[in-house]
Amino acid sequence: MELQGLIDSHFDNRKQEEEELIALKERIEKRRTERSDQQRIRTEKDKERQARIADEKARKEEDRARKMAEDDIMKKKALSNMGAAYGGYLQKAEKGRGKKQTEREKKKKILADRRKPLNIDHLGEDKLKEKAKELWQWLYDLESEKFDLQEKLKRQKYDINLLRARISEHEKFSKKGTKGKKVGGRWK
Repeated sequence: MELQGLIDSHFDNRKQEEEELIALKERIEKRRTERSDQQRIRTEKDKERQARIADEKARKEEDRARKMAEDDIMKKKALSNMGAAYGGYLQKAEKGRGKKQTEREKKKKILADRRKPLNIDHLGEDKLKEKAKELWQWLYDLESEKFDLQEKLKRQKYDINLLRARISEHEKFSKKGTKGKKVGGRWK
Protein backbone atom coordinates (compact mmCIF):
# COMPACT_ATOMS: atom_id res chain seq x y z
CA MET A 1 0.00 0.00 0.00
CA GLU A 2 2.73 2.30 0.97
CA LEU A 3 4.69 1.34 -2.11
CA GLN A 4 1.63 1.94 -4.30
CA GLY A 5 1.25 5.39 -2.70
CA LEU A 6 4.90 6.21 -3.44
CA ILE A 7 4.52 5.06 -7.04
CA ASP A 8 1.36 7.12 -7.49
CA SER A 9 2.99 10.19 -5.94
CA HIS A 10 6.05 9.64 -8.20
CA PHE A 11 3.87 9.44 -11.31
CA ASP A 12 1.88 12.47 -10.17
CA ASN A 13 5.13 14.43 -9.65
CA ARG A 14 6.44 13.25 -12.99
CA LYS A 15 3.18 14.19 -14.73
CA GLN A 16 3.26 17.59 -13.04
CA GLU A 17 6.93 18.11 -14.08
CA GLU A 18 6.13 17.12 -17.67
CA GLU A 19 3.24 19.60 -17.70
CA GLU A 20 5.58 22.30 -16.36
CA LEU A 21 8.19 21.34 -18.98
CA ILE A 22 5.60 21.55 -21.76
CA ALA A 23 4.39 24.89 -20.40
CA LEU A 24 8.01 26.11 -20.27
CA LYS A 25 8.64 25.02 -23.87
CA GLU A 26 5.46 26.78 -24.96
CA ARG A 27 6.55 29.97 -23.17
CA ILE A 28 9.99 29.76 -24.77
CA GLU A 29 8.44 29.28 -28.23
CA LYS A 30 5.99 32.10 -27.59
CA ARG A 31 8.85 34.38 -26.49
CA ARG A 32 10.83 33.50 -29.64
CA THR A 33 7.93 34.39 -31.88
CA GLU A 34 7.40 37.62 -29.93
CA ARG A 35 11.09 38.49 -30.32
CA SER A 36 11.05 37.74 -34.04
CA ASP A 37 7.91 39.87 -34.39
CA GLN A 38 9.53 42.67 -32.40
CA GLN A 39 12.69 42.41 -34.52
CA ARG A 40 10.65 42.48 -37.73
CA ILE A 41 8.66 45.48 -36.49
CA ARG A 42 11.88 47.22 -35.45
CA THR A 43 13.48 46.66 -38.87
CA GLU A 44 10.33 47.93 -40.58
CA LYS A 45 10.37 51.03 -38.41
CA ASP A 46 14.07 51.54 -39.20
CA LYS A 47 13.34 51.24 -42.91
CA GLU A 48 10.48 53.69 -42.62
CA ARG A 49 12.68 56.09 -40.65
CA GLN A 50 15.47 55.80 -43.22
CA ALA A 51 12.97 56.38 -46.02
CA ARG A 52 11.59 59.41 -44.18
CA ILE A 53 15.09 60.78 -43.67
CA ALA A 54 15.94 60.21 -47.35
CA ASP A 55 12.70 61.89 -48.44
CA GLU A 56 13.33 64.82 -46.14
CA LYS A 57 16.90 65.14 -47.40
CA ALA A 58 15.72 65.04 -51.02
CA ARG A 59 13.05 67.63 -50.26
CA LYS A 60 15.63 69.89 -48.60
CA GLU A 61 17.94 69.50 -51.61
CA GLU A 62 15.09 70.42 -53.94
CA ASP A 63 14.24 73.44 -51.80
CA ARG A 64 17.87 74.54 -51.75
CA ALA A 65 18.22 74.06 -55.51
CA ARG A 66 14.98 75.97 -56.10
CA LYS A 67 16.13 78.80 -53.83
CA MET A 68 19.49 78.96 -55.59
CA ALA A 69 17.73 79.07 -58.96
CA GLU A 70 15.48 81.85 -57.71
CA ASP A 71 18.50 83.74 -56.36
CA ASP A 72 20.24 83.37 -59.72
CA ILE A 73 17.18 84.68 -61.51
CA MET A 74 17.02 87.65 -59.11
CA LYS A 75 20.73 88.35 -59.60
CA LYS A 76 20.36 88.19 -63.38
CA LYS A 77 17.41 90.56 -63.23
CA ALA A 78 19.37 92.93 -61.02
CA LEU A 79 22.38 92.74 -63.33
CA SER A 80 20.23 93.32 -66.38
CA ASN A 81 18.68 96.36 -64.71
CA MET A 82 22.14 97.62 -63.77
CA GLY A 83 23.38 96.77 -67.27
CA ALA A 84 20.75 98.97 -68.82
CA ALA A 85 21.76 101.77 -66.50
CA TYR A 86 25.51 101.30 -66.89
CA GLY A 87 25.98 100.85 -70.63
CA GLY A 88 25.12 97.20 -71.21
CA TYR A 89 27.29 95.35 -68.74
CA LEU A 90 25.69 92.04 -69.62
CA GLN A 91 26.37 92.58 -73.31
CA LYS A 92 30.04 93.12 -72.55
CA ALA A 93 30.06 90.01 -70.38
CA GLU A 94 28.42 88.04 -73.20
CA LYS A 95 31.14 89.18 -75.61
CA GLY A 96 33.83 88.02 -73.18
CA ARG A 97 31.99 84.74 -72.68
CA GLY A 98 31.96 84.17 -76.42
CA LYS A 99 35.73 83.93 -76.54
CA LYS A 100 35.81 81.60 -73.57
CA GLN A 101 33.17 79.44 -75.14
CA THR A 102 35.09 79.18 -78.39
CA GLU A 103 38.26 78.28 -76.48
CA ARG A 104 36.28 75.67 -74.58
CA GLU A 105 34.88 74.32 -77.83
CA LYS A 106 38.39 74.15 -79.31
CA LYS A 107 39.60 72.22 -76.28
CA LYS A 108 36.67 69.80 -76.50
CA LYS A 109 37.32 69.27 -80.20
CA ILE A 110 41.01 68.56 -79.61
CA LEU A 111 40.20 66.14 -76.81
CA ALA A 112 37.58 64.41 -78.95
CA ASP A 113 40.15 64.01 -81.73
CA ARG A 114 42.68 62.55 -79.31
CA ARG A 115 40.25 60.23 -77.58
CA LYS A 116 39.22 57.56 -80.01
CA PRO A 117 36.50 55.03 -79.18
CA LEU A 118 37.89 51.78 -77.85
CA ASN A 119 36.31 48.92 -79.78
CA ILE A 120 37.59 45.70 -78.20
CA ASP A 121 34.49 43.52 -78.12
CA HIS A 122 35.50 41.40 -81.10
CA LEU A 123 39.21 41.01 -80.19
CA GLY A 124 40.79 37.79 -78.94
CA GLU A 125 43.14 37.44 -75.97
CA ASP A 126 46.33 38.01 -77.99
CA LYS A 127 44.88 41.05 -79.74
CA LEU A 128 43.69 42.41 -76.37
CA LYS A 129 47.20 42.06 -74.94
CA GLU A 130 48.62 43.82 -78.00
CA LYS A 131 46.01 46.60 -77.69
CA ALA A 132 46.83 46.97 -73.97
CA LYS A 133 50.54 47.30 -74.78
CA GLU A 134 49.74 49.85 -77.46
CA LEU A 135 47.59 51.89 -75.05
CA TRP A 136 50.26 51.64 -72.37
CA GLN A 137 52.90 52.91 -74.80
CA TRP A 138 50.61 55.78 -75.80
CA LEU A 139 50.06 56.67 -72.12
CA TYR A 140 53.81 56.44 -71.52
CA ASP A 141 54.46 58.82 -74.42
CA LEU A 142 51.86 61.27 -73.13
CA GLU A 143 53.32 61.17 -69.62
CA SER A 144 56.84 61.75 -70.92
CA GLU A 145 55.60 64.66 -73.04
CA LYS A 146 53.81 66.08 -69.99
CA PHE A 147 56.99 65.73 -67.92
CA ASP A 148 59.07 67.44 -70.61
CA LEU A 149 56.60 70.31 -70.82
CA GLN A 150 56.54 70.71 -67.04
CA GLU A 151 60.33 70.84 -66.95
CA LYS A 152 60.32 73.38 -69.78
CA LEU A 153 57.79 75.47 -67.86
CA LYS A 154 59.93 75.32 -64.71
CA ARG A 155 62.98 76.42 -66.71
CA GLN A 156 61.05 79.29 -68.30
CA LYS A 157 59.77 80.46 -64.90
CA TYR A 158 63.31 80.33 -63.57
CA ASP A 159 64.60 82.33 -66.54
CA ILE A 160 61.83 84.91 -66.12
CA ASN A 161 62.60 85.34 -62.43
CA LEU A 162 66.30 85.64 -63.19
CA LEU A 163 65.70 88.25 -65.88
CA ARG A 164 63.37 90.21 -63.60
CA ALA A 165 66.02 90.22 -60.90
CA ARG A 166 68.59 91.46 -63.44
CA ILE A 167 66.21 94.19 -64.61
CA SER A 168 65.55 95.38 -61.07
CA GLU A 169 69.30 95.40 -60.33
CA HIS A 170 69.95 97.31 -63.53
CA GLU A 171 67.24 99.85 -62.62
CA LYS A 172 68.77 100.36 -59.18
CA PHE A 173 72.19 101.11 -60.62
CA SER A 174 70.88 103.32 -63.40
CA LYS A 175 68.86 105.43 -60.92
CA LYS A 176 71.89 105.87 -58.66
CA GLY A 177 73.97 107.11 -61.56
CA THR A 178 71.48 109.81 -62.57
CA LYS A 179 70.99 111.23 -59.08
CA GLY A 180 74.60 111.97 -58.33
CA LYS A 181 76.22 112.08 -54.92
CA LYS A 182 75.45 114.20 -51.92
CA VAL A 183 78.50 115.92 -50.54
CA GLY A 184 78.26 118.32 -47.58
CA GLY A 185 74.50 118.71 -47.92
CA ARG A 186 74.72 119.54 -51.64
CA TRP A 187 74.21 117.41 -54.75
CA LYS A 188 77.00 117.19 -57.24
